[in-house]
Amino acid sequence: MRKGLVSILGLVGLLCWRGMAQTPAAPVRPAITLEEAIRLAQNNEPAFAAAAAESHAAALERTDAKAALLPSVVFHNQYLYTESNRSKAATTQGGVTESLPVFIANNAVHEYVSQASVTETVGVAGVAAARLASANAARAQAELEIARRGLIATVVGLFYDARSSSDKLAVAQRALDEANHFLDITQKREAAGESAHADVIKARLGQQQRQRELGDAVLAKEKASLELGVLLYPDPRTEFTVAEEAAAPVLPDRKDVEAAAGANNPGIRSAIASLKASQAQTLTAWGGLLPDLVLNYSYGIDAPQFASYGPDGIQNRGFSASATVDIPIWDWLTSERKVREARIRADASQVALTGAQRRMLANLDEFYHEAETAQQQLVSLDASVADAQEALRLTNLRYVDGEGTVLDVVDAQSTLVSSENARADGMVRYHVALAQLATLTGRL
Repeated sequence: MRKGLVSILGLVGLLCWRGMAQTPAAPVRPAITLEEAIRLAQNNEPAFAAAAAESHAAALERTDAKAALLPSVVFHNQYLYTESNRSKAATTQGGVTESLPVFIANNAVHEYVSQASVTETVGVAGVAAARLASANAARAQAELEIARRGLIATVVGLFYDARSSSDKLAVAQRALDEANHFLDITQKREAAGESAHADVIKARLGQQQRQRELGDAVLAKEKASLELGVLLYPDPRTEFTVAEEAAAPVLPDRKDVEAAAGANNPGIRSAIASLKASQAQTLTAWGGLLPDLVLNYSYGIDAPQFASYGPDGIQNRGFSASATVDIPIWDWLTSERKVREARIRADASQVALTGAQRRMLANLDEFYHEAETAQQQLVSLDASVADAQEALRLTNLRYVDGEGTVLDVVDAQSTLVSSENARADGMVRYHVALAQLATLTGRL
């Protein structure tokens, strides 16, 4: 009976093992590079999508404004019936006697209108509207580039925060392993009578501190992943990893950065477009003081019969042309006030342009000095980590040999953790500074 039970259990275990072995493993998502993160964020970020939509809409409005300068063509068709006044009169079309309409303004009881009408308006207002639409389109395009660069800067910061949190998690795990190992050493030395129980207590306190730091590191990594996931995926809880880089990129030359920033700065382009829009609004205000010329050409029929020829072969089809000039005389100085209003806004736009130029120069110096300082400190941070690792190794040897104290070991462990975390923060600082420079110059 026992042998049969063992055989059945063995068979069940073998089947379970085969089932587990045949279960396909979950696909592993490849590590996300910075370029891929930027691409995903551009597809999902609502503010960038709104800026892109506004840019496309402004481009269409510019096309519409330019099209408004061209002649418009309308094929007009109308049938008008008017009640008769019960009288008869001979018309000019071959002396045909017809009933007259009851309304004086109407031409006949039955009137058919079928005409192609070409209209062109020549005036300052149309030109100003086209200039304004072009300036608004240029400004929307510049604002889109500003939104794109701002989004990239945000993604870079969150991307390297996520990678830094992973590095700090590894540091916390290693520090906890080191603390566990040291606690084991102190307990063995206490059992051998080579150290006091106070050493064990101090080592245990250090271990507990490392456990808390590990919990905080896990939480920080989850937060960093969620913050980046909000920009990348429909579900921010999507699991992903951040790709590692072989080495930190090199800081570009200062002259190259200055040249690129001066030639490709969307903030200045936006300010210039705003100034042009204000100037176009000033021209629009002047249009209210100037006359407009309206030209019209119509070809077709406007007759009592829907036909090219009326009774006795009289021609109904023909053309008419008109030219109208409207000269503004008096509007209670409204147009003059609009001109002054537009000039005031144009002056403010000029101040905004000079302010954008000053801000660009200040950002250039600030971002470059930030990147330069962060790059210099990376070398010092690497040296600090190496020194802290060596100090911990020597301190552990001195404690095992009975020449050091437990406080020396715990202090060396804390110094190494602080050095490694500082190096991770320094790497984030350097990459963010480089990203700010790259967005300022349009290289990213």
